Amino acid sequence: MRVVLAVGTTKTAAIDGISAAGADPDAMVHTPSADAEIVSYGEPIRAPVVPVSPTGTPTPALVTRAVRDLVEFDLTVVDAGLAEPTGAPTVTVGARPGDDVREEDPVATAHGAFEAARQFGRALPDDAIFLGESIPGGTTTALGVQAALGEREGSGAGAGVSSSLPENPVERKREVVAEGLAASGLDEGAAAGEPKVALRRMGDPVLAVAAGTALGCLETDTAVTLAGGTQLATVAALLRHAGVEQRLELATTSFVAADPSVDLDAVADSLDLSVTVTDPGFDEGDHPAFDGYLAGEAKEGVAMGGALALARAAGVPMADVRDRVLARYRALPDLS
Repeated sequence: MRVVLAVGTTKTAAIDGISAAGADPDAMVHTPSADAEIVSYGEPIRAPVVPVSPTGTPTPALVTRAVRDLVEFDLTVVDAGLAEPTGAPTVTVGARPGDDVREEDPVATAHGAFEAARQFGRALPDDAIFLGESIPGGTTTALGVQAALGEREGSGAGAGVSSSLPENPVERKREVVAEGLAASGLDEGAAAGEPKVALRRMGDPVLAVAAGTALGCLETDTAVTLAGGTQLATVAALLRHAGVEQRLELATTSFVAADPSVDLDAVADSLDLSVTVTDPGFDEGDHPAFDGYLAGEAKEGVAMGGALALARAAGVPMADVRDRVLARYRALPDLS
């Protein structure tokens, strides 16, 4: 089994109050690079930070790495617009860091990155992949793509987007999306049936790469599990607007399923998704590393939901996953 991880950045993450994917804005830009290194090596190698929320909750990459220790899946990291280099081996598809979604053309490389990722997906030799992401600010750009596609609030993927924050700043995200639509000269739904337009004008490079990779895999009969939350549900919406009709698989966490700002059943129904929800049982872990997740931080990311589903399918007890998460946590610099 292979996990494909698309990692990148968007300046949308720098908007105040949008994301908790990093202890501060200066550290946040390194988050995807460090996430890739943690899943690859177990700890940051080149990135100067360990990604944590402002309250100290560790990155979901730690959970994905813990599962990799137990299940031993293959990993391919795709540079989907990194602003800072990573020490993890990467595949390059020509993506560049995304600009603020409130600008006129925030993802100028979307078309080329989408098509290059599509060819990458077509070339993968695997029978099945799990596809995940790491990009601070990504739920806001996901909401922007939903708006451009006409899939917001109850009419598709937009039955809510989740957040790395305990209190989802939904109204702030909507304000940002409205400003982005105005800057791009788009009405809601103006990019329906044109996923690459939605990505370029209202998205981020990770969504472009993830959607292109998934499409290429599906075109060559490689099974794809979208390993994540509402950002990966937005990838499903992009695939629908690209003409994909077959049922799609989404593997996410119990934290996303419990998020009151997300109607996961509505998302599944509107996009014809088969959803697997896995609970890691962090409430049984009795350790500060788990407390932030139980309080509503992080919730998903770095293919955590997919990794947990892989562990469960392999018969690995969640208690073993928790023990391995704690072992990895204690080995990280500055967190022991």
